[in-house]
Amino acid sequence: MSVHDRKEDEVRRMLDTPHPVVRPELAVRAAERGRRLLRRRQVLRRLGWVLLVVAVVAFCVWAALVQPWVAPPSDTAPPLEGW
Repeated sequence: MSVHDRKEDEVRRMLDTPHPVVRPELAVRAAERGRRLLRRRQVLRRLGWVLLVVAVVAFCVWAALVQPWVAPPSDTAPPLEGW
């Protein structure tokens, strides 16, 4: 008996065994759960985009106020007074 025949016999035995009865409301419950999961995923995706936009706006406001690209004033030389 070859390996292929042995596997085929195993598959046939598995398919010939009686399967448990599925409750009729199982499909409805599965569909409801799927809708809940999709809705939750959509809400999380929207929340992520909103948080990203808020973070970008907050960074832009901070950068406009602080202006980190401007060099800080030098404190090594004394101020020039009395010229």
